[in-house]
Amino acid sequence: MSEVTVTVRGEHEARITPERATVRVSVRADGPERAAVVELTMRLAEPVRESIADRRAGGSVVDWSSKRLSVRAERPWNNEGKRLAPVYYAGIDLSATFTDVSDLSMWVSDISSWDGVEVGWVDWHLTPETTARVERDVAAQAVSVAVARAQAYAAALGLHEVTPVEIADVGLIAPAPNQAFAGMTKSRGAMLAASPTSDAAMEYEPEEIVISATVEARFVAR
Repeated sequence: MSEVTVTVRGEHEARITPERATVRVSVRADGPERAAVVELTMRLAEPVRESIADRRAGGSVVDWSSKRLSVRAERPWNNEGKRLAPVYYAGIDLSATFTDVSDLSMWVSDISSWDGVEVGWVDWHLTPETTARVERDVAAQAVSVAVARAQAYAAALGLHEVTPVEIADVGLIAPAPNQAFAGMTKSRGAMLAASPTSDAAMEYEPEEIVISATVEARFVAR
């Protein structure tokens, strides 16, 4: 046995504590008069905006946004099947990105009792710089795993020299013709993936974010 083609998969993952939390908040009001509903919604939203702006000035909020006021009307039916007078609904959606989890919890606990305020879900995430750095590191480790696996396979066959031929994201390497030996070749998804270990929800003690990498590589062992 002078030469064998070895195809392997390398995988690695890192678990990182979230650095940011983006929370969505809605302010809603409804009533029979459009102007009154609009005015009430604007008035209820103002202290929410002010509280976010204060935290931005204090440094615990790094970014925030407020969407335009939305207004719609519906004519409900009564129990006799008749259309009633229009009911107007108005709302303003806001989001804020916090760096301080404790301040986030205090802020949500505070505003959740305010009239018209609905607190939505929280998105835990990393800064773009951290994400890019960890993805690079994880991908490099996945390649190292593939190399080590290929070397182990070669050694088991009594071969000592391993030369890389191809490396790619999962599923991009086609099967080699007359391949004498192959590792795990079934595709299981993309090379890089980052996701929370649980679905985004109203949680203020975040679980670690998992960043994983999977590569496929082909080597010639001699």
